Amino acid sequence: MTLRLLAVHAHPDDESSKGAATYAYYRSLGAEVMVVSCTGGERGSILNEALADVAMAGRDLAGLRRLEMAAAQKALGIEHRWLGYQDSGMQDDGGVPANSFADIPLEYSAEPLVRIIREFRPQVLITYDENGGYPHPDHIRCHEVSLAAFRAAADADAYPDAGAPWQIDKLYYDRIFNLERMDAMYLELSVTEPDSELLEPLATARDWMKDYPKLATTHVPVGDFLEVRDAALLAHASQVSPTASFFFWPNELIRKAWPFEDFQLVESKVHTDMPESDLFAGISPSGNVADA
Repeated sequence: MTLRLLAVHAHPDDESSKGAATYAYYRSLGAEVMVVSCTGGERGSILNEALADVAMAGRDLAGLRRLEMAAAQKALGIEHRWLGYQDSGMQDDGGVPANSFADIPLEYSAEPLVRIIREFRPQVLITYDENGGYPHPDHIRCHEVSLAAFRAAADADAYPDAGAPWQIDKLYYDRIFNLERMDAMYLELSVTEPDSELLEPLATARDWMKDYPKLATTHVPVGDFLEVRDAALLAHASQVSPTASFFFWPNELIRKAWPFEDFQLVESKVHTDMPESDLFAGISPSGNVADA
């Protein structure tokens, strides 16, 4: 049986900051990995002052972000699909533009993802929690669409023209940004390099995450794939500065302190023991096709 992992993200670049090392790890083991980008990131901001393609970003940000996504996909060796919706943006008034991703009724926006699930037939689906990881309307809608498609894909009466039903075995939420990780890195650095200039930004990150609940159930060992993750993230040059400590803590520090990417198992059709180190733990070798 071929193992297949499907990760659903709101915008191009989210896949590289939230799980890229995990995708590279599973690709190295022979699993098939597909990332779905729900939107094109058209309403994003330029977050890298040193962006080389600043002229293109000004005239065609959507086109630039597609090129960046293609480069990240190549770095990770994964499959990729666009769900096809427009970025909703982060509006000051809390509203969303007409016909943007967060504005489309859920029963319509879920169908393309159901089609992808029934075609790709993953055993594992990764997405965001009900808060979207952070309260961007596209991240919240990504959660809603993912859960709706997770359930509908297995239901023969739902979207009957979207392919044969398929039951995904395990549903995970991304928990990669967590206090345990920050604490471990801070402790390691405070002992080995007590004068490091990184202690202050680590302390800031710890304070920012101090109220995060401990929700991760699954710690995937990705220490050998951090450079692949960095290459994918740097491919999104309009969104990520190479000097951003929020994303780029030293890889040797990560390997010593917390060489994992973390996820929360929220629903499973198979038995597995906690904590896990494998997203596919408990998956039957015979696969799992929903009854038609």
